[in-house]
Amino acid sequence: MTSKTVLMEIDGPGVATVTLNRPEVHNCFNEEVVSGLRDCFDQLAGRDDLRAVVLQAGGKSFCAGVDLNWMKEIGTFTQAENVADAKRMAGMFDKLNTLPVPTIAKVQGSAFAGGLGLIAACDIAVAADHAKFAVTEVRLGLIAAAISPYLIAAIGAGAARRYFQTAERFDAAEAKRIGLLHDAVPAAALDSAVDAIIGNILKNAPASLRACKTLIRDSAGPVTEAVRDDTAARIAAIRATPEGQEGISAFFEKRQPAWMAGTEG
Repeated sequence: MTSKTVLMEIDGPGVATVTLNRPEVHNCFNEEVVSGLRDCFDQLAGRDDLRAVVLQAGGKSFCAGVDLNWMKEIGTFTQAENVADAKRMAGMFDKLNTLPVPTIAKVQGSAFAGGLGLIAACDIAVAADHAKFAVTEVRLGLIAAAISPYLIAAIGAGAARRYFQTAERFDAAEAKRIGLLHDAVPAAALDSAVDAIIGNILKNAPASLRACKTLIRDSAGPVTEAVRDDTAARIAAIRATPEGQEGISAFFEKRQPAWMAGTEG
């Protein structure tokens, strides 16, 4: 499968590679990307011959979150349209999280905001050691709602208390320490690191791996429809507030938002 913003290939052993393909805008989400990812994940979920999925990106960045031009457009939506859009985003993360085979995030560059959600929704994550990460939503008057079930499961409430609220950047070593990544390797070793993981997965019984995914998800507590609806409602509500709109406007106008008046940085 090939589209403009999301590419998908499947090789002989049943390993699918899904590639984010908006490198000119750091692989930010827009409606086309979200729809493309949802379609890919739906197709992959229905394949009995699938053994593993690698999620990667083209260009220098893995994913910088939501395209703010798209977010600005969403600000003109009705409340019902806003909630429906948020649910589509939440559903995309859920489709990745619930794919029936092992998923590997191959992170060649930096990831921010929703990009961390993609990483956390995968089973295994390996990054180039130069990559940077941040949960940046509060800088724009928003919250990391759609990704929160997956990101908090990955990094724990303690790390979330810090990074959700400071929006500070952290490096790959810290991302590994808090559980977002399983490995951080030199960029030149990223391909071989992921290939080694796939090699180990392919040694294992396909039906057992699928049963393992269900076991882990059920034992850890599934992200239910009620949870997804709640997070969608939260982000839909806050991005329509004056503060949410101020944050987005300040970004485009290259100025500090109102809440930073009298502060530095």
